[in-house]
Amino acid sequence: MPITEYNPQDGFPGVAGRTVEESEAAWPAPQRASEGAPNVLLVVLDDVGYGQLSCFGGLVETPNIDRVAASGLRYSNMHTTALCSPSRACFLTGRNHHSNGVACIMELATGFPGYDGRMPFENGMLPEMLLDHGYNTFCVGKWHLSPSEDNSPAGPFHRWPLGRGFERYYGFLGGETNQWYPDLTQDNASVRQPRPPEDGYHLSEDLADQAIKMILDSEANAPEKPFFMYYAPGAGHAPHHVQKDWADRYRGKFDKGWDIYRETVFTRQKEIGLFPPSAELSPRDPDVPEWSSLSDDERRLYARMMEVYAGFVSHADHHFGRILDTLDQIGELDNTLVMIVSDNGASSEGGVSGSFNEMLFFNQVPENFADNLARIDELGGVRSYNHYPWGWTWAGNTPFRRWKRETYRGGATDPFVISWPSRIASRGEVRSQYAHAIDLVPTVLEALDVEPPSAVRGVTQARIEGVSFAGSFDAADAPSRHTTQYFEMFGHRAVYHDGWRAVCPWPGATFTEAAALGRRLGEPITPEILDQLDADGWELYNISEDPTESSNVAAVHPYWLRQLIALWWEEAEQYKVLPLDGSLQARLATERPQTSSPRSRFIYRPHTSVVPAFAAPPIFNRPHSIEADVEIPSDGASGVLVAQGGDAGGYSFFVDESRLRYVYNYVGREQFEVSAPEQLSPGRHALRYEFEPTGQPDFKAGKGVPGRAQLYIDGRLVGNADFPYTTPLIFELEGLSCGYDFGAPASRGHRPPFTFTGTIHSVTVDVSGDLIHDNEAELARLMAQE
Repeated sequence: MPITEYNPQDGFPGVAGRTVEESEAAWPAPQRASEGAPNVLLVVLDDVGYGQLSCFGGLVETPNIDRVAASGLRYSNMHTTALCSPSRACFLTGRNHHSNGVACIMELATGFPGYDGRMPFENGMLPEMLLDHGYNTFCVGKWHLSPSEDNSPAGPFHRWPLGRGFERYYGFLGGETNQWYPDLTQDNASVRQPRPPEDGYHLSEDLADQAIKMILDSEANAPEKPFFMYYAPGAGHAPHHVQKDWADRYRGKFDKGWDIYRETVFTRQKEIGLFPPSAELSPRDPDVPEWSSLSDDERRLYARMMEVYAGFVSHADHHFGRILDTLDQIGELDNTLVMIVSDNGASSEGGVSGSFNEMLFFNQVPENFADNLARIDELGGVRSYNHYPWGWTWAGNTPFRRWKRETYRGGATDPFVISWPSRIASRGEVRSQYAHAIDLVPTVLEALDVEPPSAVRGVTQARIEGVSFAGSFDAADAPSRHTTQYFEMFGHRAVYHDGWRAVCPWPGATFTEAAALGRRLGEPITPEILDQLDADGWELYNISEDPTESSNVAAVHPYWLRQLIALWWEEAEQYKVLPLDGSLQARLATERPQTSSPRSRFIYRPHTSVVPAFAAPPIFNRPHSIEADVEIPSDGASGVLVAQGGDAGGYSFFVDESRLRYVYNYVGREQFEVSAPEQLSPGRHALRYEFEPTGQPDFKAGKGVPGRAQLYIDGRLVGNADFPYTTPLIFELEGLSCGYDFGAPASRGHRPPFTFTGTIHSVTVDVSGDLIHDNEAELARLMAQE
């Protein structure tokens, strides 16, 4: 007999009598999607430039993304915010990045509404909207949309994926992670990777495995239920990690250099129809050396760095292809709306000469070309944390100028591919309508015939600020509905309106030009500088005729320029862009509200979850101690007491065959060590490490404070060493683990997880500066032994 269902808002239609025999049952109707509702797969690539993917004319082979483009459309005029977290906030909410409080990455949040990193719940996310329409909602890969200080196992979790409408999650919460040893979270808990890299592990494969499992779980248990999946692999964000054979597929392909790359790719882009024959390649960037000016060794190293990057992206594309194959096998590919986009232009964090270890850039440590060249064969491997030189960044954004973090088109115009074979009739065509990251949500809603909700979980919703471009799916000549869009990133500003684009670069159009003006990246914008910028710092481009921003026509059209500057300020007021902030270091140092009270003592116990890097004790440039309360069994012990970071920088406090040791890894270049000469006796011990600064840091040289490192057993000094300098700002972005070594090892003397074989009762890290005062004679004796 069919059951009776009802809408709970309409009231119970059955009968509740005195007994079941006298009653008639009715059931609240479950939420079901409309018949034939499509799946939605949103793929967000990381730091992939406009001119890198093969379907956009690039020389990085991505046959599976090409496959989507061939079955659908390429949008040549898609824009993002020029940075990752802000763009991702736009993709998922349909609101501008400042409206979301995500002016920049979450780690640089400041105390202003457009900048605080606390995405408001009145800006509902697409998964929250689709849950009420019977969808499963899955998130796989990079998140980077919750405050970094909230990304610990203590939460709060309400801004993690499961708090924002996703039913299942597997990935990493921060902005980047080691592809060989990722910092993984499943749902709301930290998990370890399923196998080590020596057994074939790589994050891109793992993410695809998890995505496929979620899809098949849904298909097996509710085959008619559609899903929304947000799939965000780490590729191609640094570190560029990939198996050697994938990089070797590109051996020699980039030997002609970035100048020839740009010319080759631009020709291909015109052939595809992304640009008209009259379009010009943007001019040479003065920050980028000509390939012909480089030495043979420089060309060899830089070409290999690009080979590794290309292999990394192709490898990720290969595993994305497995997801497409799965959808095809279960008969769902034709009815899946697939969208593929990058979050910003190609990244320049590798600097002018590239980096074997990207953490050098973040710690202001100068690159050493000879060291990088000596390790050329390790690029992409487990001992590297590499990034290519910004010549490849510039080339990767062909035909535009500049790159990520800047609001020229090189930073903010990105590849976008869409297909939906059962509904979009066009195949392999190009669409030139203007679109922005905020347009994805309204486009999906229109495609699904879903109205934007007035409330989500009882929270009244703010209006969606993007506009749908679904009308262009099968109408190449449909007008652009998105006519005005502001841009701002670290004080670098731009505004688009009806085919015109005004740009106000900060600190300058290039680093070379900024230096001539006495300005540097990361410096604040003062009121006096702002007045000067608005008076003579803006450039004007007629994008409809000059899509690559090659010809500044500000002097020719001063009226239009004044109108666009005024329009930028109107947009800034409306979308919470103010106050303008060009700073970097000041933002990083900003004190932010913490869930727990401020503390100087951190107590850890074994087998707890990994503590994320930004929640670990702040030991940089200050006195601190680590004390472990342990028991050594009768046959001795080995293993990690506590460790943080990895090959690219960090430390490990451990026992090696019953000898106490501490190893400090300075940005992957040098290792400093202090060890006890004697073995630990069986029984319970207090094992202590202390660091006491003995000088001042030299941040401009990338050096933190020097200091004296000391080891104690039960309060007795047993080891001493002087560290000439330490890491100034940040270790590799691996968290802290107690009782084992999570991820890549900071010490080259052991392999992870190197679990402690004795008993750890607790490990206490103290950053209050409370140190043991040693007997000077005993200290002198120990120093003489080192």
